[in-house]
Amino acid sequence: MRYTVILEPINEDDKPGWYYAHIPSLDLTTHGLGLEGAMEAARDLIIGWISELRSSGKEIPVEKQGFVSQIEIPEDAIHAA
Repeated sequence: MRYTVILEPINEDDKPGWYYAHIPSLDLTTHGLGLEGAMEAARDLIIGWISELRSSGKEIPVEKQGFVSQIEIPEDAIHAA
């Protein structure tokens, strides 16, 4: 099985070097220190989640295809309220 993981730095003073790891197709999020730590945490979370689904007889979500993109918003397009 393959799942898309989106990594995003945590912007908090007490978490320098930490990243969120989002698994959109499973609606899960975890975090870890550095990119490797976040990916390891995501792998552990996915394995645990799938094990839990299997043990309760639920269907395992299978990601067909994942895409990640960004949208650039120019500063002048954002108006103050």
